[in-house]
Amino acid sequence: MNLKRLVYMVTMHRSKKYIVNKYGEAFWKDFKQKSMRILNSILPKVPDIGNSIFAFNYEFCPAYISWYKSFMELGLSSDEACKEIWKMNECLVTIIPSWVLSMSVEAYLGGFRRSAARHEQRMKENKLHPYDWKIAYREIDDNTFEIDITECAMLKLSKDFDALGMYPAICRMDYLFSHYMGSGFERTKTLGDGDSCCNCRYHMRGSCEWAPEKGFEYRK
Repeated sequence: MNLKRLVYMVTMHRSKKYIVNKYGEAFWKDFKQKSMRILNSILPKVPDIGNSIFAFNYEFCPAYISWYKSFMELGLSSDEACKEIWKMNECLVTIIPSWVLSMSVEAYLGGFRRSAARHEQRMKENKLHPYDWKIAYREIDDNTFEIDITECAMLKLSKDFDALGMYPAICRMDYLFSHYMGSGFERTKTLGDGDSCCNCRYHMRGSCEWAPEKGFEYRK
């Protein structure tokens, strides 16, 4: 089983109780059937972007597309569908104990940081897959670095499968994951909001509020 399908299967397993409690068993069965059908139609058409530093993020996109389109087919609004995908991701990430997530910051975010300059250089040498992320990387200090994203593979893939309605809500997932990992994250612009870039600022040690009920006007 590849990682894209594993992400889908584990998240569905974790989300079943939540969705059944909110919408009922019949809704869950329809959602499961529709989303699996859509996922199976998507996966053979998903470009392989290779050994990208964003490869892990990319693995989630086919599942997001399948869930979004399924929720829409079942009568949810775009906003409602996106909020349910937020909740499904929360169901997924809370499988992992908080102390393990905290310990993973150095491995995940540190590895991402160490590879960012090389990714930018490969971009300048035209060695990236056409769907891969394009970035500008800045080292700030021992704890902080910044990445401006000027092209996003998830946006490109979502456009291919008529799922751009997920944005900018899907962009907000960065706050969710940073919150549970116990790292700091700030951003005031995203491509999904129609801005010129995603101006991401990461802190290896810090905190990040999720709190979607407060909205995302000033923290895109």
